[in-house]
Amino acid sequence: MRNLVIIIALMFVVSCSSAPTSRYKYERGATYLTASWYGEKFHGRPTSSGERYDMYGLSAAHKTMKFGTKLRVTNPDTGKSVVVIVNDRGPFIRGRDLDLSYGAAREIGLVEKGVGRVRVEFLERDMRYVRRIPFVQPGAPASYTIQVGSFTQRANALRLKKGLAYTYEDVSLTSVMIKRKKHYRVRIGEFSSYDDAYSMAEKLADEGYRTLIVKAE
Repeated sequence: MRNLVIIIALMFVVSCSSAPTSRYKYERGATYLTASWYGEKFHGRPTSSGERYDMYGLSAAHKTMKFGTKLRVTNPDTGKSVVVIVNDRGPFIRGRDLDLSYGAAREIGLVEKGVGRVRVEFLERDMRYVRRIPFVQPGAPASYTIQVGSFTQRANALRLKKGLAYTYEDVSLTSVMIKRKKHYRVRIGEFSSYDDAYSMAEKLADEGYRTLIVKAE
């Protein structure tokens, strides 16, 4: 009898020690992330998906989620929820996982606090964000690269480059003068064949980036 009591006590200790230590990890398919918001400074600027950022809209930035991903975000402090669509990369501050638009943060009462834990549920993906790859007739054997964006403002190009660098290597920024105006181009990799470049472009296009295969300079 004494041995049975000891075994039951040990089982209780083990079960308690294996219980989750943080209520912010997972909850029936949902996860808890640290969220912040961004607003006026970026209003009207191009996002990493190519759309213009609307601070009053219901959108979000994430480091790796495919563009078009729809999320339900709930603020546990207020109990309020909002549905957002991921169309940008970020946040670029360590320790933060999700950047909400000002409009989304306002909906759930996160504006004043600025940063906080939120409950995030994946809903679906808007497949309209999957891009097509413009056809380019391969020429003579040459090396190729993939252009993901071209901007007249260097800050916009740098932001896209930083977002791509979360997932991809060999992301570069080049500049060229077109009609007396400097353009900043964000490109990825150098490929010895068109087929290799196309394979990478497919991956980027599926993620939601606009791509163009060009000859490496």
